[in-house]
Amino acid sequence: MAEKTMKEMQQEVDQYISQFKEGYFSPLAMLARMTEELGELAREINHYYGEKPKKKTEKERTVEEELGDLLFVLICFANSLDIDLRQAHDMVMHKFNTRDKDRWTKKENETEKEQA
Repeated sequence: MAEKTMKEMQQEVDQYISQFKEGYFSPLAMLARMTEELGELAREINHYYGEKPKKKTEKERTVEEELGDLLFVLICFANSLDIDLRQAHDMVMHKFNTRDKDRWTKKENETEKEQA
């Protein structure tokens, strides 16, 4: 199966949401949903990598599932504001590759190691 592009994911979410009379939530409600999903992701990260074990009564969820929930809400948010996430990604990568290009210590590549 071919991998989906970001545009295809945004279209898929839009087709799903468009079947309901309610449509997309307001930006403020969407932000609240995103915050809720981020909290659920944080809880899972704390269970898997932190010091807080799950209670025996808690449902088994995964970091992957919580990231998927967060991505869905993020796509809904972008769609509701008519934002192309691929373009948004390109803008932020340009920013990181220009403004922040020397901010972090880069790994040496094989050629540099051989010359040293």
